Amino acid sequence: MAHADKVFKDNFLEYASYVIKDRAIPDIGDGLKPVQRRIIHSLFEMDDGKFHKVANVVGHCMKYHPHGDASIGDALVNLANMELFIDRQGNFGNVLTGDSAAAPRYIECRILPFAKKVLYNPELTEFTDSYDGRNREPVVFPAKLPVVLIQGTEGIAVGMSTKILPHNLFEVIDAMAAALQGKPFQLYPDFSTGGYMDVSAYDDGEGKVLLRAKLNTKDPKRIVIEELPFGITTERMIKSVEDAARKGKLKIASINDFTAEKVNIEITLARNTYAKDVVDALYAFTACEQSISINPLVIDNLTPRIVPVTEMVKYHAQRLLEILEKELILERGHLNERLFERTLERIFVEERIYKGIEEKRSQNEVIEAVLSGFEPFRDQISREVTEEDVDKLLRIPIRRISLFDIEKNRQEIESIKGRLKEIAKHLKNLTDYALSYLEEVKKIADPIHSERRTTISSYEKTDVREAANRNLSLKYDAATGYLGYDMRQGVNQFMVSTFDRILIIQKDGTYFVTDVPDKIFVGKGMRYCALADKEEMDKVVFTVIYQEKSLKYLFIKRFVINQFILNKSYQILPKGPFQLYALSTHEDARITIQYKAGRGYKNLEDRTYFSRFLVKGVRAKGVRLTTKEAQTIRIKRENDPKAADDLSLFKDIDPFDDDE
Repeated sequence: MAHADKVFKDNFLEYASYVIKDRAIPDIGDGLKPVQRRIIHSLFEMDDGKFHKVANVVGHCMKYHPHGDASIGDALVNLANMELFIDRQGNFGNVLTGDSAAAPRYIECRILPFAKKVLYNPELTEFTDSYDGRNREPVVFPAKLPVVLIQGTEGIAVGMSTKILPHNLFEVIDAMAAALQGKPFQLYPDFSTGGYMDVSAYDDGEGKVLLRAKLNTKDPKRIVIEELPFGITTERMIKSVEDAARKGKLKIASINDFTAEKVNIEITLARNTYAKDVVDALYAFTACEQSISINPLVIDNLTPRIVPVTEMVKYHAQRLLEILEKELILERGHLNERLFERTLERIFVEERIYKGIEEKRSQNEVIEAVLSGFEPFRDQISREVTEEDVDKLLRIPIRRISLFDIEKNRQEIESIKGRLKEIAKHLKNLTDYALSYLEEVKKIADPIHSERRTTISSYEKTDVREAANRNLSLKYDAATGYLGYDMRQGVNQFMVSTFDRILIIQKDGTYFVTDVPDKIFVGKGMRYCALADKEEMDKVVFTVIYQEKSLKYLFIKRFVINQFILNKSYQILPKGPFQLYALSTHEDARITIQYKAGRGYKNLEDRTYFSRFLVKGVRAKGVRLTTKEAQTIRIKRENDPKAADDLSLFKDIDPFDDDE
């Protein structure tokens, strides 16, 4: 059994690690999930400047991705619709309407130059064996931009998930430039669907954003939805509006979708209903308002880690410097090799070294002759001449030697030396070179990324309770003890909506908060019922008088109910043989106590006031109000001739009846 447990744990850990690192969570280095990286790698390998059938790209990618063609095809369409790395041709669906793409055999794609500029450099890319060992695939591209911020990502792994919202490409580049120069910067999401966004709780990419659709309310009898919140399609938006109208949350006459290149959903309002009265309800009850929580989880050095937006930008600014430095050093090495080769060719031809091999009989003699021919020119050569170099020279065709253009060779050598000087300058001023690189990236990027599409604004989340119309009558039937808005009989308490919550205090002192019920049993002696708004409840002071059954003493307690768990029962009376006698929500009132005659009492009446007693917590014990046996108690507000005795609330209770 122990062996079986160990096998299970080991296998589960391996599976969890695989899902986290190889499927669901992107790498901070290039911001791509494995399937996305494999698609782009396939497009790099297939690139010939022409469009390729998506079906062919999917087939090629299956050499690297072992999870089937459907997953690759869907990922490719999503990647192409981000309009960043892949050029599209054909029906790739519509991110606004939610329409799916055509079959892979009908649509085409190719890699964009922007992808090569930002991602491509095989000499700096680390490769590993593919799943079957037949091919080599990139571990992480040497990305020069924080792709994970530009594209955004979402994924669910074992025990963890990631959600990073997309950002504007040009704003990300500007943020990187600021980071390189040590300047402060702020970066907020931007969505292709537009809309409005409140970033007050964004918390550097670790909080949340509140999104709203853009509504055109110029016509008082019509509302046009012109931009959508991120992640919402026109189909989902229309369904949410229709559902809200069906439930009575909105009064509309019709809804029509005229979306083409831009969103255009037209809502015609019902008679006697105007746009200004419906806007809040649209935000409260439909997909016009969305709150999105963010979790910037990425793989960093093979480990899942939460990385805030600012840290991610600074990480990639430093990574850009490192990659550019490596590229310059790599290019310098290539140029030095070209310079060496061109110098050898010039000397070989110009000094007629090739003539010295005409009478040689063996390969070794030929090589020795060439090597000795270069001896007088060692000061012009940057390194030792090898047999491999000699072999290259000997392969130069006679025709090329006879037509050798010494002037052209010298110009090429000067060009190489000029570029080497530029590289030396760039290496000394790496930050300036990185800033110029970022400007170059802007020039080759698609202009659609240049301007922000989502408007940053400030607003509070619409409270559905405030937006809901209170058009339902809450009734209480004392004869049956039922309360609800779906009752034919009973006394109207107040108007409610289905989004309201109510506080109920029962005959035995039990209270609870619940959603407005269609019908619920609360007992025949319900003592109190009101809307349970926490802000308003803080202002309501309850005064209760309760009786100790055995000693006939009365106690008084004042308290506020401001904390509760929905549908959980609480007690306003302390534990023991107590029963509720009177309850009032007046700020102050006079209490008149009449004692029983014939008990030797000198004073048969006492008076006091609510205000003489402190307001405590609902769990606090009460203060003894009487030490004698009372006959009646009357509660009345002062200076209010129209106010009736509050004791009438409990006319059905005889406080001195032990059977009650």
